[in-house]
Amino acid sequence: MPAELQTEIEQAVSSRRNFAIISHPDAGKTTLTEKLLLYGGAIHEAGAVKARREQRKVTSDWMEMEQQRGISITSTVLQFIYNQFQINLLDTPGHQDFSEDTYRTLAAADNSVMLIDAAKGLEPQTRKLFEVCQLRLLPIFTFVNKLDRPGRDAFELIDEIEQELGLQTYAVNWPIGMGDRFKGVFDRRERKIHLFERRSHGSKVAQDTIIELGDPRIEELLEQELYYQLKEELEILDEIGVDFDLEQVHAGKMTPIFFGSAMTNFGVELFLKAFLEYAQQPESHNSSIGVIEPTYEEFTGFVFKLQANMDPKHRDRVAFVRVCTGKFEKDMTVQHARTGKTVRLSRPQKLFAQGRESLDEAFPGDIIGLNNPGVFAIGDTIYNGKKIEYEGIPCFSPEIFAYLKNPNPSKFKQFQKGIKELREEGAVQVMYSTDEFKRDPILAAVGQLQIEVVQFRMQNEYNVETTTEPLPYSVARWVYGGWDALAKAGRIFNAIAVKDNWGRPVLLFKNEWNLRQIEQDLPELELKSIAPVGAGIQPD
Repeated sequence: MPAELQTEIEQAVSSRRNFAIISHPDAGKTTLTEKLLLYGGAIHEAGAVKARREQRKVTSDWMEMEQQRGISITSTVLQFIYNQFQINLLDTPGHQDFSEDTYRTLAAADNSVMLIDAAKGLEPQTRKLFEVCQLRLLPIFTFVNKLDRPGRDAFELIDEIEQELGLQTYAVNWPIGMGDRFKGVFDRRERKIHLFERRSHGSKVAQDTIIELGDPRIEELLEQELYYQLKEELEILDEIGVDFDLEQVHAGKMTPIFFGSAMTNFGVELFLKAFLEYAQQPESHNSSIGVIEPTYEEFTGFVFKLQANMDPKHRDRVAFVRVCTGKFEKDMTVQHARTGKTVRLSRPQKLFAQGRESLDEAFPGDIIGLNNPGVFAIGDTIYNGKKIEYEGIPCFSPEIFAYLKNPNPSKFKQFQKGIKELREEGAVQVMYSTDEFKRDPILAAVGQLQIEVVQFRMQNEYNVETTTEPLPYSVARWVYGGWDALAKAGRIFNAIAVKDNWGRPVLLFKNEWNLRQIEQDLPELELKSIAPVGAGIQPD
């Protein structure tokens, strides 16, 4: 590799920061995302909270159904520059019914930001997503949000994280007051107090006053009680807290903790600055030829998400590609690992939620959008040079099953197209009966809202009205060893066998008790809650 290119790639890698935000619904994830964009200069005024009627729409929630319901139901990518860092922010759905989309997005992230509501602490969806981050050994940064409302004691929240998640914690900043008395934070890195001024629901950058801990002006700017409380709590922190260890952070064993309010912008910029300093730069990935470093000379990347109809006018399909190594250039030709074909990557796009603009080059850690006329599947690897395939992205066990029916035969083609495209992008898992006479697809979802979104999009994007017929099952298990293993096991009671996207056998059970019975009766039958993963496998 030419020395100039090597230097260019190394410099690009060191200036990239890539992260996903994980949280329970309503912890304020979309609001925090907006405020990070505000401070990054990517937007000039943040969309107000959804409770305000005359709000501007938030940038990251672009789908019509998201705007109607005020929730995030699809992952988006938001790219911007702050303090000379190129930031790729992967905004994930907060709603638990869309956790599979979040799992896929985390496969493309190098860091995660765990957002916690100060009043509620750790919640079920946060715990679930934390486990995925741990599986991927992602560094976890914690932002305790909503300090402008009454909440739990900061020490209590830290203790909960340590006890329940098994993480060491280090408070990078510390709150001054809470609720109506929340005045700002103390930055432990620089030993300075940041007092914030509330402004128009946080739509503009917050003004803050920065003073030293012993500055006499404190008495004028801060209530005496809050000041003494802060000094006392800082002494306790210094006595009982552990030292900051960046290696432990990058290993996913220590979480830096930040306190603030995304709504009022208190502490958001302090968090962003510290995060960029502490976060892991683009990392290596496991592949078919071993661990590949981001500075590897040839371009490689993998598809972690597909999205249909981001632009309703053009009915397009976009493949989200995480650049893993080398340098991407517009109009370059690459090899498609699954099909063996050569593909020209024309019209690449820089993504910013629904908005896109032309892109000429990209480097490890960046996310690019590629037009996808049926070429790519989730998990596909594209590469130059020696053949490489990255690890595939698994499917997780769904819990709700229903036949999706098309009551209007004249819409058969649109129905088939909609199912194919929504299946490809992973909006829902699709299974089929083994009975030749039952051709209706079975939607297999984590939650009911997933099925509602599919029906909404079939109507809105493909002009097909659909009905559903629920199935009485709540547990799915893939049969390792395929149809031969299932045939060898003989007749199975209290379960039905269906085919997944790839024609592989899946057993559906009414409940966990039925599953346990089969596991006891047929110990030789290997059943898994996560689908067998092949790199870039594509349904027939």
